[in-house]
Amino acid sequence: MEGEIPNFIMVWILAVASLSYSHTIGKLTSPGLTRLLAILPVISFFFFLPLNLTTIFLGGPSSFFLAWLANFKLLLFAYGKGPLSTTPPICISHFIPLACLPIKFRKVENKIKSGSSASAPKGQKSPFNYAIKALIFATSLHVFHNKQYIHPKIILFLYSIYIYTGLELVLALVASLAQAFLGVDFEPQFDEPYLATSLQDFWGRRWNIMVSRILHPTVYDPVRSISSRVIGNRWASLPAVLASFLVSAVMHELIFYYIGRTKPTWELTCFFLLHGVCLAVEIMLKQAFDGKWKLPAAVSGPLAMTFVVVTGLWLFLPSLLVCGVKRT
Repeated sequence: MEGEIPNFIMVWILAVASLSYSHTIGKLTSPGLTRLLAILPVISFFFFLPLNLTTIFLGGPSSFFLAWLANFKLLLFAYGKGPLSTTPPICISHFIPLACLPIKFRKVENKIKSGSSASAPKGQKSPFNYAIKALIFATSLHVFHNKQYIHPKIILFLYSIYIYTGLELVLALVASLAQAFLGVDFEPQFDEPYLATSLQDFWGRRWNIMVSRILHPTVYDPVRSISSRVIGNRWASLPAVLASFLVSAVMHELIFYYIGRTKPTWELTCFFLLHGVCLAVEIMLKQAFDGKWKLPAAVSGPLAMTFVVVTGLWLFLPSLLVCGVKRT
């Protein structure tokens, strides 16, 4: 960690300066090729910045925020789309955190003037929910200190719980800090993924929601638009899904390279392509049956989560463990 904190501060000072430049470019140029060319140096720079960080704790989140989220949002911004393009334009104090953090401003409804308290926004989680996950996170962390006495497969399973709870707590903390400084409400990044009733429900509505929403306009929508002209609207979503998972696979390989600085094994790519193919098959079957028949949620949910866990233990977590061993 020696020297990492100054590098971390330097990286984020440069990131804020670059986003300030991008905000100014948005005022001076119209959406289109001219704005894209003006912003491309920033996008290239954000791929380089994470290389200045060497720890999994600072380098991991920073590479995700800059190389993935910020770059994809800036690409949309170049063409007048995405969360950074609003009418009227958002102020720079909102532009910068919205560009690089996994947050989305929630439209806050006016409170009812009847004196009764407004209900919690949909998807908003209670402090008790986060307290339970913090307890699970701390317990799993304690278990890892005695992992030499535990079967490796059990360690992998516990590590998946550790990663999920840790990731949700980190993203919730980032959103809470931004909420405290900006005074706005934010939508949660996870919606109890272990309650998913299908792969489509898991990836589309419950797991890392911000990534799903940023892939939709940058990859899914363009590919679906092109595919609809070739194979028709009915099946156009299938190549769009596969393309989205392919891009997600490439970005995960890149993030893991930032974290571990090791040659890719392409297990991550296999993981996401496998899920992309299976999700495409699921969508195809749903369209073929046209809602006339489907598995009960009590059956499809456990099947989907078993598939996620088994393939995650097989292809995803080993790559993450290698990164963790090499960079901690």
